[in-house]
Amino acid sequence: MWLIISGAAEEIFEVSIWPDQALVKLGQSLMINCSTTCPDPGPGGIETYLKKTQVDKGPQWKEFLLEDVTENSVLQCFFSCAGIQKDTSLDITVYQPPEQVILELQPAWVAMDEAFTVKCHVPSVAPLENLTLTLLQGNQELHRKDFMNLAVASQRAEITIKVKAQREDDRCNFSCRAELDLSSHGGGLFHSSSAIKVLRIFEFSESPQIWVSSLLEIGMAEAVSCELARVFPAREVMFHMFLGDQELSLFVSWKGDTAWANATVRAMETGDQELSCLVSLGPMEQKTREPVHVYSFPPPILEIEELYPLAGTDINVTCLGHVLTSPSPTLRLKGAPDLPAPGEPAWLLLTTREEDNGRNFSCEASLEVQGQRLSKTTAVQLHVLYKPRLEESDCPGNQTWVKGTEQLLACVPKGNPAPTLVCTWNGVIFNFEVPRKATQNHTGTYCCTASNQLGSVSKDIAVIVRGLDEGISSTIFVIIIVALGVGVITIALYLNYRPCKIERRKLPYRQKEKNKEEESQFAVQQAEKCNAHNC
Repeated sequence: MWLIISGAAEEIFEVSIWPDQALVKLGQSLMINCSTTCPDPGPGGIETYLKKTQVDKGPQWKEFLLEDVTENSVLQCFFSCAGIQKDTSLDITVYQPPEQVILELQPAWVAMDEAFTVKCHVPSVAPLENLTLTLLQGNQELHRKDFMNLAVASQRAEITIKVKAQREDDRCNFSCRAELDLSSHGGGLFHSSSAIKVLRIFEFSESPQIWVSSLLEIGMAEAVSCELARVFPAREVMFHMFLGDQELSLFVSWKGDTAWANATVRAMETGDQELSCLVSLGPMEQKTREPVHVYSFPPPILEIEELYPLAGTDINVTCLGHVLTSPSPTLRLKGAPDLPAPGEPAWLLLTTREEDNGRNFSCEASLEVQGQRLSKTTAVQLHVLYKPRLEESDCPGNQTWVKGTEQLLACVPKGNPAPTLVCTWNGVIFNFEVPRKATQNHTGTYCCTASNQLGSVSKDIAVIVRGLDEGISSTIFVIIIVALGVGVITIALYLNYRPCKIERRKLPYRQKEKNKEEESQFAVQQAEKCNAHNC
């Protein structure tokens, strides 16, 4: 009876394995327990090509350690009971989280309206069918891809899209997010993101232009500039300018879609040279060249034999070309009677006068360089020394002041060096530079003396102070005299130039007057005769 019950139990025994789901991170170990319900089991264990080590056992179980699990496999757990063997299997899934997510922008700088590629890939991830990749522009999702329905053996964990570049995309952030969902294998959710990549959009459709004079004078500062139009972003344009091998210091500016660089160039060698401008933006670079000619043309030399001569002195004025000027310039001296021969100086012999004080002499040199006529002028002022003068026009000998008004003694001396003026009144120095209210006491004679290093001159100035009424009466009297004079002249002209008709109409009247005069004379004569004869 016992044998029958025992045999029945052995026939219905079970074999089980723990864990019932095996999820192992790549390269790590897994503990497996294989057990049976058989009360007296026979041989048992696990079958796998993985490296295994039995670490423990019991009457109805055995425990094994699987080490360095690197790939998916199927493990068999078996036991025999009363000559009957049963087994069960366990699928071991190896996973690798997306620890490294790589995003690529190709190219990093994109010309406007051109296409660029956004690519994301994960070098090591498993299982691939549980992976989802998402491309993001900022926080906006561009594209999503999962690998659930793809043949794992032939696919890589990557996603690629093409996008057309627009100006508003400049400096946009792009990133990629990877998610590995192992919930179907009894695991969790792993996720990782790439580093952020910044896209640069540019426009660079024109060549830079250089603005510079074709002629540069040696040693002289000259402003130059390099301009680039229709460029984006203009603020990030890089400029480099060179005169030959000499790099210039630049001041860069921009406005809208135009950028330019200003510089000051100072050429130190004569001859033909080249001014170049190198402009770069992102991957773009262009260079523009402009030829220039460097010449030497110092100002001409103007020599005056004596800058401070005495009046009446003979002096020579000479106009010379500078020795560094090549070829020799054409010279012109202002005031010289003739033009000199080429290469010869221009000169002038002058006898100085007082009127020459402050006279400006100019020496002009002209030179033809590369078909252009250039000119330079040197000017010098002559200072003629002469004794002081007190001329009537500037220092009147008779001056009238109006009583009660602010008055100044009018006297300005001439002379070089500028003379000092001292005026005395009643033996006391009179400050003629300060206005004062005129009174009768100011009437009198003032003595003014002008002095400089060459001598002195004195002059008496008679001042008369008149009352305001006197001034008005005098003015009225003058007006009346002028009016009478005009009236007399008008009558004389009228009588002298009246028409002949009037003269003829008045002839009979004149004749009557004449007759009356003759009759009167005759009566007088008769009376005298009568008295003589006692009539």
